Amino acid sequence: MRSRLNPTPYLFLVPALVILVLTVFLPSIQAFYLSFFNYDLIGDPQWIGIDNFRRLWEDSVFWQTLKNTALYIIIVVPILAIAPLWLAILVNQKLRGINWFRTAYYVPVVISMVVAGLAWKWLYAENGLLNQFLQYFGSFFLPPSASPSIPWLTDPNLALFSVMAVTIWKGLGYYMVIYLAGLQSIPAELYEAASLDGSDGWRSHWDITLPLMRPYLILVAVISAISATKVFEEVYIMTQGGPLNSSKTIVYYLYERAFQNLDIGYACAIGLVLFAIVFGLSLLRLAIARWTGSEIS
Repeated sequence: MRSRLNPTPYLFLVPALVILVLTVFLPSIQAFYLSFFNYDLIGDPQWIGIDNFRRLWEDSVFWQTLKNTALYIIIVVPILAIAPLWLAILVNQKLRGINWFRTAYYVPVVISMVVAGLAWKWLYAENGLLNQFLQYFGSFFLPPSASPSIPWLTDPNLALFSVMAVTIWKGLGYYMVIYLAGLQSIPAELYEAASLDGSDGWRSHWDITLPLMRPYLILVAVISAISATKVFEEVYIMTQGGPLNSSKTIVYYLYERAFQNLDIGYACAIGLVLFAIVFGLSLLRLAIARWTGSEIS
């Protein structure tokens, strides 16, 4: 006799589905629709076909933001994939007061990005703490006429990297916790057996920790890559995309076109490109996990 389907679990899923439809799916469909229109929130949308995408192809600022975003991923992702693992290995030790260190490393995660951005902007200022340290220690090695002050946020060659430092500082604790959960699931007997075979100390992490943490490494790499692709708050608070578009990312450019210039159709076209990038990174993560057989259970 065929069992009857119990609808109760599905009823609990309905509220979440309604929220997703209203906040994600419908806006996404509308953005796709408006990307083929010229729309400024004032008049009626005017059909222009693929002109917005042709405009993207010829827009030097868009290509600059794409380059900045790619550079962000290339530099930030490897650091956030490796440094938190090293940090997690350190705080996974059974030492007195280690919980205090875990909390201290995690504090930047719970700090609002607005607060963190303003604090780092003050640190980077011409008379901020970093330049004061440089001036103090530089006075011992440099002639009085030399100025060790560094324009962290006003130099086109430094602005983007200065913003990257904030992203790395903010994400270290978050990814450390993910790695810490993985490390604590590794049986201690494996390290004991490895020590009998001569694999001890840091070599045991190379022989045991890294292979077993591969699923977490892939997960963190993809999550941090998607987060780096969508970085916005740091840029908005610290540099406003300047100087000379040197720190402007694709998400900030989308915001600028949509909410400052009211060029909604063009912003929707930029959003489609951003969606394609994020979707591609997600597919890459699934492909790597399937190829390596390293899905996190």
